[in-house]
Amino acid sequence: MENIRDFSTLKNEPLCFMPMQDKDAAQIHEYASDPVVSKFIGWPLMKTLQETRDYVGVMMTRESAGTHFYANVALCGESKIIGTMMVFNLDWHAMTAEIGYVFHKSYWGKGYGALSVKMTTDFMLESMGFKVLFANVVSANIGSSRILEKNGYVLVERKEAAYQIEGESFDQWCYERRVK
Repeated sequence: MENIRDFSTLKNEPLCFMPMQDKDAAQIHEYASDPVVSKFIGWPLMKTLQETRDYVGVMMTRESAGTHFYANVALCGESKIIGTMMVFNLDWHAMTAEIGYVFHKSYWGKGYGALSVKMTTDFMLESMGFKVLFANVVSANIGSSRILEKNGYVLVERKEAAYQIEGESFDQWCYERRVK
């Protein structure tokens, strides 16, 4: 069994995962400060670079505590960060966890989200021995739902009006993927 910290070093051409570092805040800010990108991800909209630096610090603290694991996503051979993958809500007894992801909108629709979810899912289910992975999606985020469905995640529950975003109610779609 691999170590979960290996998550941040996964590679599957053309994508490479990299550990999150303080120095990454400026690149993460490019998508974390975009209202279109941030609308459905569960992170607050980062209005300033300092807010993003602070949030990167929060993420790194969570990772050090072992409650969350993050990987910056880049095109192999390039240092440009195009997104972030997350594993959290880990239950080591039941071997379940939740995944999340966010990508710079310039990289939407190119298959990078689907490949990143595949890399994460394969690692967690096959290498780490987890039994079930979950993902929660705002119902209006159809692209995210498609990414999950392409990777064998199944819609198992709908929670009506679970999210209030910019004064509007959205349902929460709960997906899961079980080990085969």
